[in-house]
Amino acid sequence: MLPFALEFQGKLVGQVTLGGIVFGAMRSAHIGYWVDESFTGQGLATRAVQILTDHCFSVLQLHRIEISMRPENLASQRVAMKAGFYFEGSRTSYIHIDGGWRDHLTFVRFNPADER
Repeated sequence: MLPFALEFQGKLVGQVTLGGIVFGAMRSAHIGYWVDESFTGQGLATRAVQILTDHCFSVLQLHRIEISMRPENLASQRVAMKAGFYFEGSRTSYIHIDGGWRDHLTFVRFNPADER
């Protein structure tokens, strides 16, 4: 897991994390992020996801990046879409959060340099 701090105007305002990195035949990973509520709506998460995704494709030469979020997290869905990810599908009971198994939506991007 590779966590990166999001700094804005000299303050720690969030984090973007690259995790689940798999090389070999899969060449994939997932991205997670959060931004302090007082700094949302400024495009910080979107830009951080774009930069990290570009790094994954150009430097790490990964093929597929996923972002998953709870269905009610509309802000996170907007971040994923603005960063060029598209909705792939739903995952039932995907992650254990707040005392129970929660459904998640998954958004993906593929490395444009790879042939499909």
